[in-house]
Amino acid sequence: MKPLKFAAIGLVAAASFAAPSFAALTPGTKAPDFTAPAYLAGKPFTYKLADALKKGPVVVYFFPAAHTPGCNLEAHQFSEAIDDFKAQGATVIGITAGNVDELAAFSKETEHCGGKFPVAADPGAKIAKQYDATLSAKPEWSSRTSYVISPSGSIAHVYSDLKPNQHVKEMLEAVKALKK
Repeated sequence: MKPLKFAAIGLVAAASFAAPSFAALTPGTKAPDFTAPAYLAGKPFTYKLADALKKGPVVVYFFPAAHTPGCNLEAHQFSEAIDDFKAQGATVIGITAGNVDELAAFSKETEHCGGKFPVAADPGAKIAKQYDATLSAKPEWSSRTSYVISPSGSIAHVYSDLKPNQHVKEMLEAVKALKK
């Protein structure tokens, strides 16, 4: 019986490491405003959510760390779909607390962002904490949680899953739903 008990404890521990600290902001909630150091095509600038919302809806996607397999894939998928987001009047910003010293390169590499959308540094996961988007086992890192924020500044849609495969689809569908 003891080996089974230890296996169950191990599974719970593994799940808590992999799972985001999920208490994501719900639709209708006012999105916390933020300003962050960011990069677009390797060039530094200061990103301001309030300024981006003046142009239309904003997709804010949190990712654990630059130059990691899942985050590379997710950034590439957003890069490939950026014209679809622009066609809906939406902008995209990726935010991470992990490997922030690598964001300049990550933002311009074609296999990642390809210079098509900005990525912002979130040292200490301060912005991620405001959005309830931190990893439970590593709270100093962002989870993989994506938000659509309406131009009025409220959360329109949230999707949280450590697997990167559905984030772009979920966000694009939510942005399109704003126009209906």
